[in-house]
Amino acid sequence: MAERKLLVLFGSQTGTAQDTAERIGREAKRHHFLCRVEALDSYRVAQLVDEILVVFVCATTGQGDPPDNMKNFWRFIFRRNLPPTSLCQMDYAVLGLGDSSYPKFNFVAKKLHKRLLQLGGSPLLPVALGDDQHDLGPDAVIDPWLLDLWGRILPLYPLPPGLDIIGPDVLLPSKFTLHFLDECVSGCDEDQSQQEVTREAPSELHPFAAQMVSNQRVTAESHFQDVRLIEFDVSGSGIEYRAGDVVMIQPQNAPEDVQQFCQLLRLDPDRCFTLKPSEPETSLPALLPQPCTVRHLVTCYLDISCVPRRSFFELLSCFSPNELEREKLQEFSSAQGQEELYSYCNRPRRTILEVLCDFPHTTCAVPHDYLLDLFPRIQPRAFSIASSMLALPNRIQILLAVVRYKTRLSKPRRGLCSTWLASLSPQQGDVRVPLWVKRGGMTFPAEPDTPVIMIGPGTGVAPFRAAIQERVVQGRKGNYLFFGCRQKSKDFYCGAEWEELVSRGCLTLFTAFSRDQEGKIYVQHRIEENKGLVWGLLSHGNAHIYLAGNAKQMPAAVTEALKSVFQSEGDLSTSEAEEYLTALERSHRFQVETWS
Repeated sequence: MAERKLLVLFGSQTGTAQDTAERIGREAKRHHFLCRVEALDSYRVAQLVDEILVVFVCATTGQGDPPDNMKNFWRFIFRRNLPPTSLCQMDYAVLGLGDSSYPKFNFVAKKLHKRLLQLGGSPLLPVALGDDQHDLGPDAVIDPWLLDLWGRILPLYPLPPGLDIIGPDVLLPSKFTLHFLDECVSGCDEDQSQQEVTREAPSELHPFAAQMVSNQRVTAESHFQDVRLIEFDVSGSGIEYRAGDVVMIQPQNAPEDVQQFCQLLRLDPDRCFTLKPSEPETSLPALLPQPCTVRHLVTCYLDISCVPRRSFFELLSCFSPNELEREKLQEFSSAQGQEELYSYCNRPRRTILEVLCDFPHTTCAVPHDYLLDLFPRIQPRAFSIASSMLALPNRIQILLAVVRYKTRLSKPRRGLCSTWLASLSPQQGDVRVPLWVKRGGMTFPAEPDTPVIMIGPGTGVAPFRAAIQERVVQGRKGNYLFFGCRQKSKDFYCGAEWEELVSRGCLTLFTAFSRDQEGKIYVQHRIEENKGLVWGLLSHGNAHIYLAGNAKQMPAAVTEALKSVFQSEGDLSTSEAEEYLTALERSHRFQVETWS
C-alpha cells in the first residue's frame, strides 16, 4: 500500500491561505494521513521531487504577485533548467485565493498550476479559484472543492483496515502545550525582542524597534477622517530603501483589550510559560520568546481584534459546555450556516473579542493549550513609504489614515494598526515601533530625463511624495502629480510642500478637490482636461505613468480616462487604446498599486 503522506504548502499574505491550509491539514489527520503544513518558503524546495501527494494553497497579492512567504519558491519553480520530468511522480492540487475586483484575479494559482503540469505533475482536479468578492467569501469555492479532493485522494490512498474517518465531534490534539512556570524567570521580558541589538538586516523575524519621532495630524480637526504623517528614526538599523518601497509594521493590541481577554479566559497576564510542541516536527513560533509572559503573548502575538474565520467557530464549539452556545457555534462552522455567520460576523465586522463576550460559558472553558490553535497571529501591516532617504537620511515617514467606521454594532469599528499608531505620542517618552522594509511593487525610471506622471488621490499620494523628494534631490525635472481629495482646506495632504516645489519649478501639480464646487471633480477629470499634455509626455517623452490609491472605483475610472486620452489625442480605436495601455503595462511604463 502506498505511504499515506500528504504535504500542504501555502503562500499567504494576510493569513487566509494559511488558515485554509491548516484546515486541510486537520482534515488530513481525520483521514489518518501523516500530514505536514508549511509555508512555501519554509519548505526545502529541492525535496519537492520526492513528494508523492501535495496540496498548494496560494493567495495572489497586489497586481498578480506571489505572497512574501512564497517568493523564493516562486523564483525556484520557474527556473528554466528544471527538467520537464522533475515532478512526474507527484499528484497535486492547487487552491487559489484572490479577489475578482483586481485585474489579475488568482494569477498566482493559475500560473503555478500550469507550471506544475509542465514539470510532469499530475493534477488530481482542476485549479480552484476562491473569491473574496463572493457573498460567502472563498468558502463558496473551498467547501465543494475539498469534498471533490477527498473523493479523488481516498480511492488512491484507502483507509487502513479497521480505521474510520475521525468525526468532527472528536477534538484533535493542540499544536502546543503551555507549561506555566511557578515564578517568572529572569529574561522573561515582554520587551526583550525590542531591546535586542540588531545584528542583521531587519525582517519579520527580527524587526527593528524604531523610535517614533513625530505623529502629526494632517487633516483639519473638523474633517471626518483623521490622517497622520508619522515619522520614525531608523538610525543604526542598516535599513535602506528607495521610492516605491514599503515599510512593514507589527502592531499590538490595546492594553484594555488585553485585560478584557485575560479576564474572559481566566488568564493571569503576569504569569510566565514555555511552549512544547505536541509533535516533534512542529517548530515553535519564531516570534515568541521562550519563556514568555501571558501579557506579551496577548499584546504582541494573538490577533483578538480581527473578524474571526469559520475555523475559529469550529474549534470553539468543541470546548462549549453549554448546549445552546455549542449549537450556535456548530451552525456558524457548518457549510449550511455560512449566510448566518456572514450576517453575524463579517457584515458588522464583529471582532474575536466581541464573539468571546457573546459566548461566555464557552470562553471560560477554553483550554489554555489551545490558545495558539484558536487565535491567529497578528499579521504585520504594509504602508507605502512617504519619504526619501536622500531627502531625510535615517528617517521613514508614512501617511496613515486612521481606520474608524460605523456598522450596526454600537461600538465604532477601529483598525488595529492605525488606531495603535495614532494613540502613540512621542512627547510622552521613548515610543518604539517594530518595523522592517521590503521592496515595493513600483520602480521609478533610472534615466534622469524620463518624465513621470503620478496619479495619487488621498493617501495614494504617499509613494509619490517619496519619488518626488528623491527626484528633486537628484535634480530631475519632469515631475507631474495629479492629486485628489475632498476639500483644499481639510485634506490637501502636504499642500504647502507641493506648492513650494511648484514655485521652484520642480513639480507640475494638478489638483481635484471633489467637494469644493457644486459638481464633483476627480483626478480622472483633470487627466481628460490635460489630455494634450498627457499624450505628448507618453508619445514623445517616453513618460512613465503611475497610479496608487484605493482599489474601489478610482483605478477603473482613471484607466478609462487614459484610454479616452489615447483615442482622442492619439487617434486610436477602442481596441488600439486598450492594446496601447497593455503595452505600457508590459514595459513597466504604467504601474499600479492599489489596496482595498
